[in-house]
Amino acid sequence: MKKAGIIGTGSYIPQRVLTNKELEKMVDTSDEWIVTRTGIRERRIAADDEDTLQLATNAAEKALASANIGPEELDLIIVCSITPDGPFPATACLVQAALGAKRAAAFDLSAGCSGFAYGLATGAQFIENGMYKHVLVIGAEKISKITDWSDRTTCVLFGDGAGAAVLGLVPEGYGILANSLGADGQGGRFLELCKETNCIRMDGRDVFKFAVRVMSEVPLELLAKAGLTQEDVDLFIPHQANIRIIDAAAKRLSLPREKVYVNVERFGNTSAASIPIALDEVVKQGLIGDGNILLTVGFGAGLTWAGNVIRWWGGGER
Repeated sequence: MKKAGIIGTGSYIPQRVLTNKELEKMVDTSDEWIVTRTGIRERRIAADDEDTLQLATNAAEKALASANIGPEELDLIIVCSITPDGPFPATACLVQAALGAKRAAAFDLSAGCSGFAYGLATGAQFIENGMYKHVLVIGAEKISKITDWSDRTTCVLFGDGAGAAVLGLVPEGYGILANSLGADGQGGRFLELCKETNCIRMDGRDVFKFAVRVMSEVPLELLAKAGLTQEDVDLFIPHQANIRIIDAAAKRLSLPREKVYVNVERFGNTSAASIPIALDEVVKQGLIGDGNILLTVGFGAGLTWAGNVIRWWGGGER
């Protein structure tokens, strides 16, 4: 049976660091308040002339190098983002042109912070049904351009960045073992783009309750689909939104902290880029090896949720 797995990863982080101390000078908040409630100490902010396309392309180039394939070998590019540079053309089409991936089909996917997990599930199907051989999935966000820097409830949470993964064939038993996708449009109003300001508006309490529930239930559902249990998980990469939500999920899964990857303190919530940035760090740090079970779960605007169970393969067929 053909199985799709991740054969290369990459990420790109903007240079500018925005610390909590700097935010203290911008809005009525404090480093202590932010860290206690979110776990965030700093986040990265893209330069004014650095758009989502550039973030995505930089991450994509690194993922292609990691997979040891050229852009001409790509069959499909999926860009997961809520901050495209414009309504159209699709950012994925612009990435295709920037990479020189002339053979690749391309489209954007909007599922909020769940976007990358949605993208992995979508891209894997094209490979497993034999339609394509290589699919590039990118999560890229320039959240700073839709942030109200006078709103202390949201401006402390988000950051910019991009992460990418190349999907390809891997041996049977490896690769993406299970996916879970979901949405509850009734909660869409809890996290949305305010039409009047063109900035993020969030009902923090309702989103928090939703996130804790999803991050507790979806991992168990995913593992059951894959025929696995919590004890089989070698590494959990949750959406990096809030340390309290991450800790609650880890407790529900009975996972020790060393099995839960966290970088929220350095990057904040980078939406669809959150999980792929963390994934690339995990790979580069050698924290996951052949045969290890990787669990990812995200939640976001929509309201949406999604996750993947992956048996890692470090040398899949190219």
